[in-house]
Amino acid sequence: MRPPPRMSRTWLLLLGGVALTGAVAAISRTRSALPPPRPGRAARERVRTGIVDGIRMRWEQHGGDPATGLPVVFVHGLPTNPRAWRYVIPLVADDGVCCLAWEQVGFGGSLREGLGRDLSIPAQAFYLRAWLRHQGIERAVFVAHDYGGGVVQHLATTSPDLFLGLVLTDSVAFDNWPVAAVRTAKAAASAIERLPPALARQIFRAALANLGHTNRTVAAESEELFWHPYSGEDGPAALAHQLRHFHTADTIRIGRRLRPLGCPTTVVWGERDPLGLESARELARRLDAELQVVPGAYHFTIEDHPQDIADAVRRTVAQARRAQETWERG
Repeated sequence: MRPPPRMSRTWLLLLGGVALTGAVAAISRTRSALPPPRPGRAARERVRTGIVDGIRMRWEQHGGDPATGLPVVFVHGLPTNPRAWRYVIPLVADDGVCCLAWEQVGFGGSLREGLGRDLSIPAQAFYLRAWLRHQGIERAVFVAHDYGGGVVQHLATTSPDLFLGLVLTDSVAFDNWPVAAVRTAKAAASAIERLPPALARQIFRAALANLGHTNRTVAAESEELFWHPYSGEDGPAALAHQLRHFHTADTIRIGRRLRPLGCPTTVVWGERDPLGLESARELARRLDAELQVVPGAYHFTIEDHPQDIADAVRRTVAQARRAQETWERG
């Protein structure tokens, strides 16, 4: 294990600020949290891999045959990976629906693939478009959370013809991100990349707490699950590399170009998400989307309230099928 780096007083204060911000947020949520809902059954991990434009990409595949089933593409946020959808997918996947949870380049099991590559929202949208071509997917229903929501918004402004439907949940948008702990961590990226994993984990934990779960059991499970890829020697450097590519200017620019897609669109948002309901309302307005607010929920609705997300996805899939059948008949 590498020895802890020597850090200036400024860096120590920054790192301490991240932990303090997360701790304050966690205490606040503990006092106000509703009784935790039961998340239900988690999908088994079914990973597929492929080389796409020279990049080794990973995704999970569940449900029907991708050649005949309606494709539903899930895009996770930060600092997670496709396992974030583990409670939603069993409620959606069936013989007629193929659920494909794509892993963003440089996240989860793809951490090393991201080192030295652009991990910004526009770049991830480019990688996603290449992966869709690799899969032979011409149109799909997209479901996206957090940073993945920014990626899919960018795709919607550049390739709207890909969309049969869209569900955005607790998404980065406009200037609503990064939250305080992530913003502080980004400022300390140069120190984070030199930390041993055990210290970097404290920052990771604070960032998750700042975003918030309703269910404490799921929160603890989530931290273990999503920290694991970062626990190796390259983990802190990969985390710092991700942080350097988080640019609010990207979503501000994307937001100016958002337009209705002409397909079923829903925005689902936790009532207490620190990204703010104002962003949810503005996204719904610009996309001409239905807005569904989950009472008492924080940021990780996809883990704490999977039934609400799955209901929105199933409605979108049903509407997309009817629209597709009408188009084919016409």
